[in-house]
Amino acid sequence: RMPSIFSYQSAEVDWCEGNFERSAVIAEYYNTAGAPRTCFGDTRWDGTSLFSFLLLTPLNFLVLEGAGLPLFLAGVFSTYFHMTLSYVGQLLDELSILWALAVAYSFWYPQVYFPKFIKTRKHFCWLTGITTVISTLMSFIKPTVNAYALNCIAFHLLYLTWRELKKCNDKRVHRMAAAMVMWWALAITSWISDRWLCWLWQAINFPYFHSFWHVLIAMSLLYCCPLVIYFDVNYEMPSFKPKLEYWPSDSWPVVVPYVALEEPRKQC
Repeated sequence: RMPSIFSYQSAEVDWCEGNFERSAVIAEYYNTAGAPRTCFGDTRWDGTSLFSFLLLTPLNFLVLEGAGLPLFLAGVFSTYFHMTLSYVGQLLDELSILWALAVAYSFWYPQVYFPKFIKTRKHFCWLTGITTVISTLMSFIKPTVNAYALNCIAFHLLYLTWRELKKCNDKRVHRMAAAMVMWWALAITSWISDRWLCWLWQAINFPYFHSFWHVLIAMSLLYCCPLVIYFDVNYEMPSFKPKLEYWPSDSWPVVVPYVALEEPRKQC
């Protein structure tokens, strides 16, 4: 009898953390609800990981409204996947990220980078939608490849950021971009380490790098979203002058970046 696609551990992907070691109903306990903290040789645990993603997403609602709901759903589906390791959970996790990216590209991809045969935002949205539907159907063919393909999209986003930074002299923008890249680099390093060096982390009883990935990629998104808005305002509302700010203050060690709009410039 074939196992149900909703069954526990029916997914094609299993991360480094041992299954059902801390709970009888949660397959990957720390990938679902916790991230490790090593202190003076003793491993303790904080209630972060995917919950950090779910808590930071409301902040992204404030700075990037359109992609806030898809990001929140991505966090919910990732929680479900790591809790069950089911085939359905794996696809919901991956496809929610794909569609969140599709929404972001549709609404905020700069028009100056459109392919030459695309003339309007509406046409680009249709192109993005068709590409996303095709990618969704292809994701069922080899689900183990999906995560690698999704991570590769980050390189295109980094390339676009580099292109925009070349045209921008604002030190705050460069600072925020550097912070975004730093958190992303730490995140992808954790993801790759968990995937490719699992044998090493299991040997030293520390197979928790995928939980770090959840926290670090959420931090990267917290800086990415204001950057997207900043560049979008420059293109779509040139009469306004966007400025990157930090709440509650620049001097605080933990801050929430956002975009402030100054009065429209007077047109001659």
